[in-house]
Order: sequence, then structure tokens, then C-alpha cells
Amino acid sequence: MTTTRTTRTSRVHTGRVRHAEWITPGMRRVVFGGPGLRDFPQGELTDRYVKLLFPAPGVTYPEPFDLAAVRRDLPREQWPRMRTYTVRRWDETARELTLDFVHHGDRGLAGPWAAAAVPGDQLSFLGPGGGYAPDPLADWHLMAGDESALPAIAASLEALPESATALVLVEVSGPREEQRLESRARVRVTWAHRDADEPAGGLAALLAGAEFPPGRVHAFVHGEANLVKELRRHLLVERNLSRDRLSISGYWRRGLNEDGWQASKSEWNQRTEHEHETLSTRSTSAGVEL
Repeated sequence: MTTTRTTRTSRVHTGRVRHAEWITPGMRRVVFGGPGLRDFPQGELTDRYVKLLFPAPGVTYPEPFDLAAVRRDLPREQWPRMRTYTVRRWDETARELTLDFVHHGDRGLAGPWAAAAVPGDQLSFLGPGGGYAPDPLADWHLMAGDESALPAIAASLEALPESATALVLVEVSGPREEQRLESRARVRVTWAHRDADEPAGGLAALLAGAEFPPGRVHAFVHGEANLVKELRRHLLVERNLSRDRLSISGYWRRGLNEDGWQASKSEWNQRTEHEHETLSTRSTSAGVEL
């Protein structure tokens, strides 16, 4: 059995920006603190996420912020807009929460907010939730994804013991978006630089050509939905990995904001699952005939 499990909480926390910096040209790190984080829990999961609550334009909410009251008293169009972000780090002693934001210029909601964030800015959020931590019984770990998966990959690598082995494959827009990833474990990191004509080509090709270590793997594969779909097919069909050894999901989908992706995600996942089951059946049948 793996250590993958799902936790969710609807508790609202409020953080004030203590520090913000660019860690690459396209990723902004924001550190939150303040008394509004006093009840934020320590946890073992390394892909923990929070749902940031951005005020609707022109709407001022009462203090202290009460999401239940907002939803009860205000029309839906005045409710905060939610965006989901992975916890890069939670410092229990300092009571500081670190989030890394991918920034695409003026596009989107959270990225521009993070780009302009200065000490003293305030933001409320729900959480945390999560569903993955590296399995201590695995012989080795596979971690693969794009920029959106980097915070969870980095947190997972930092949680590995010295005795662990990990293969890490990450796709970013170019060399300047590569980050230094720290770990006590034996880690091999390979970066793919995105081809604008074929966004999934770089990482998919890396995975297809990767030499897997022997033994049981525990895999964490997350990122853009179309990219993850291709990686998932390869792992389940070509590598014949068991589903219970995979933590795999689309964090986002190209061409959709989070509202659109969340509305269609369940149907997308069901369709993808059906496609992979069909491919797996065909692959097994072909193997029997040969």
C-alpha cells in the first residue's frame, strides 16, 4: 500500500504577506504570516494545497472574514473567486506559509496578484487539503510534471530520507525557469524545455526514454491536463504500472481558467480513464496473441 490519501478541510485562514521575491523570471514566491495562521495545521502530506479567496471586484467583505456569511448574505457574483495553490512550505515554528506562483504576465488572477504583492497585503484561503506523500516503503520514487507541480515536487524531495532514490523529470519554458532542488536522497533531475509547437513533447519524450531503477516505484505525476494524460497513458500502458502506485492528476488545463477546469474535470477524468482502460485491454490482448 502507498501513503497516498486524501484530506480536505474547509477552515478559513487569513495570512499577511511578510516577504515576496522572484525565484525565477516566471515564478514568484510569497511568504505569509500573522495571527490568522495560528490554526494552520502541520501535516505529513507534501502536495498540500490551499484555495485562495480573491475578493470580487468592487466588493469589500466584513472583518473578520466569514466565508459562510458571505455565501449566505451576498449574491453568487459577489463571492470571492477561488484559485488552488500548492503549499511550498509550512514553517511550524515561525508560523509562515510559503506559496510559489507561476506568472504569465497580466493573464490570470493569482499570478498578477502575486507579482504586485508587498508586505502587509492580506489574503484569505481555505485548507489545507492534499493526497500524497512519498511512500517510505517504495524502492524508488518518480516525480514528473510542469511548473505547476514544482512546489509539490520540491517539498516531496525535501521530505525524502537519505536512503531514498528519486527520478525527477520537469518541463519548464526554458533554462531560466530551472530551480535548484534540495534533497538528502539520491536524486537525478532532468529538465525539459517546452517546445511551443508541441507543449507535451519534451516531458513525454523524457519519460518515454527514461531508464527506470529496479523495484517498486511510487510515482507523483501532475501538471497540465493534456500533458498528464499522455504521461498517464505511458505509465499505465507502456510501463504497466499499477494504479495504486500512482498519484496522478491534472492541476490545470490549457485554454481554461480554474473555474472552467473544475467544472469539466470530472468528465475529463472519466473519459481519460475509459480511454486508458481500452488501451490497456488492447495491449494485454496483443501480448497474449504474441
